[in-house]
Amino acid sequence: MGIVSSGFMGRRRRESPALPPGQYLTEGFPVLSAGPTPHIDRKDWVFSFTSDTGSSRHWDWNGFMALPQEDVVVDIHCVTSWSKLGTAWRGVSVDTLFDGVDSHVRFALFHSYDGYTTNLPLEDVLGGKAWIVHEFDGEPLAAEHGGPVRLLVPHLYLWKSAKWVRGLELTAEERPGFWESRGYHLHGDPWREERYG
Repeated sequence: MGIVSSGFMGRRRRESPALPPGQYLTEGFPVLSAGPTPHIDRKDWVFSFTSDTGSSRHWDWNGFMALPQEDVVVDIHCVTSWSKLGTAWRGVSVDTLFDGVDSHVRFALFHSYDGYTTNLPLEDVLGGKAWIVHEFDGEPLAAEHGGPVRLLVPHLYLWKSAKWVRGLELTAEERPGFWESRGYHLHGDPWREERYG
């Protein structure tokens, strides 16, 4: 009697149904940035929210940490084709920042400390779809991954999850951000492979 039954080809690697088309799984967390990594001290970090009327509100580190915090576990997908499943984050829901805001515009432009921007329709950041996060895998978010704070919009390609985020601005019209103005798709849905415009 043989050790291996007839037709047995070994264990095949089954791709996860959570993996969008054109993506592969990675165990690591690749670091990709448009420029050098800024290092922002928490005592100097401030997040600004500017409405379409020009009014604004600001949170320093202590004020931000006093907001309701959420733990989320999500899959992330980079436009360069890697995906990481079941990543654990802690931060503040973007919905929390909108408490008491009365606006009828449809878009937000997120700004980072290094000058990076990314545009997002509000329907992609509200309703429990996006967070401003400060922890990854139970540890403070490392600078190379966007710390002290980054945007997390896990249902879109990761370039939409701006690193080193410092604020959001509500806009009446969609204004392309850094990569969008260089040919990347305005939306960035990995399930539709919206990589380029």
